[in-house]
Amino acid sequence: MTPLTPRERDCLAWAAQGNSNSGIAEQLGVTPRTAKFHIENAMKKVGAKTRAEAVAIALTQDLIQL
Repeated sequence: MTPLTPRERDCLAWAAQGNSNSGIAEQLGVTPRTAKFHIENAMKKVGAKTRAEAVAIALTQDLIQL
């Protein structure tokens, strides 16, 4: 598996807390499209089909913490 970038981990961590792309963008000072871009890249890297699955994989593999 390709390692997640720090920004991809940040976005997944915020998503794990229930934030939308807009909420993630606000927290990180980026656009919602940029947040979505990072989430989608993370999904591909962990082999997830959904955002929720990507969060679950990242949590179980200790890629992110809450």
